[in-house]
Amino acid sequence: MDNALLVQLIGISGYIIYITTSAGVYGIFALGLNLQWGFTGLINFGVVGFMTLGAYTSVLLTLTGVPFVLAVLAGAILAAILGLLIGLSTLRLREDYLAIVTIGVSELVRLFALNEEWLTKGALGLRQYPLPLNIEVNLPIKLLLIAILTLLAIYAEWTLYKSLASQWKQNKEIQGKSYQPRKPLSLIIWGIIATALILLVYVTGTTALSFYTYKAGLMVLVLSVLAIIYASLEFLVHSPWGRILKAIREDEEVPRALGKNILLYKLQSFMLGGAIAGIAGAFFAWQLTTIYPDKFEPLITFNTWIIVVLGGSGSNAGTLLGAIIFWAYDSLTRFILPQLGILSPSQSGYFRIMIIGLILMILMVWRPQGILGKKEELTLGR
Repeated sequence: MDNALLVQLIGISGYIIYITTSAGVYGIFALGLNLQWGFTGLINFGVVGFMTLGAYTSVLLTLTGVPFVLAVLAGAILAAILGLLIGLSTLRLREDYLAIVTIGVSELVRLFALNEEWLTKGALGLRQYPLPLNIEVNLPIKLLLIAILTLLAIYAEWTLYKSLASQWKQNKEIQGKSYQPRKPLSLIIWGIIATALILLVYVTGTTALSFYTYKAGLMVLVLSVLAIIYASLEFLVHSPWGRILKAIREDEEVPRALGKNILLYKLQSFMLGGAIAGIAGAFFAWQLTTIYPDKFEPLITFNTWIIVVLGGSGSNAGTLLGAIIFWAYDSLTRFILPQLGILSPSQSGYFRIMIIGLILMILMVWRPQGILGKKEELTLGR
């Protein structure tokens, strides 16, 4: 009985690590899209193409002996160059041209990976490539990883406190305006739920790290990179550069009248968002341990847009919240629906997508700016 319980607890722990890693990878990925769409208003319906390029570049380079850090940077640079090429050809035109071109380019990248077997192994995919932290670790390394996870948990809780405090202060400042402030009770509930999730991941992670596995090490690495990218983007979007991006999103004629080079700022945003997606692609490949073209289907783009819209476009914290909610929903429905025995596996997949669509419809009516989006910012106070 004790052994069975231990096996069950290990299985649950591994599943929580998987969900956390997946949410972290998609969080990185969605932050890049949020920079492009949420802060700059650039429609990218082919964001999975940047992820594909980053994944294959990093894997192919590590297979030749290139260090992991350099391989990821190379993938990010190539993804940024792809963004530059797309931007130079479309950003002077209307937004719908950018949307159409990005869809085509993402399929072009996937078909290239499928057909150029001499480089990518085609439909067979790339297997048995080097993985970061897939090593035998001693006690000092375990303690170091646990210390890093502890710092990440403290940073997450501190960021949560700042966000809730800011919302609480904002409630007092916007009373009587045309939009409703967030209720104090909802802030308390969100704070309790978020703190519980942080503690769950921390306890599970420290336990898994004490019995070190590759997946536990990858989770710490993903969360570390996610924290760095999140902190960097928060600094950028609250800088003068970020305020210009928001001005371009609302009405690009205003910053143009002030002498700003609109195309240059759009290119910078599009390239940086593409580079972040390229970094997410590397971690996506490392989590899968085997990649082939069919893994980079357009559904990934659809899921990423769901994450950004659900959490609130123009909010980095909202994007991370959207990633957590999406993966919690995905994991719970994958586990619960088969247990009910009502739907077949194929029907369950369609049902899950249908429920996601229903949730988005309700959200668009109840809170069109997303859970943490700022309605007053997106509507210029109207």
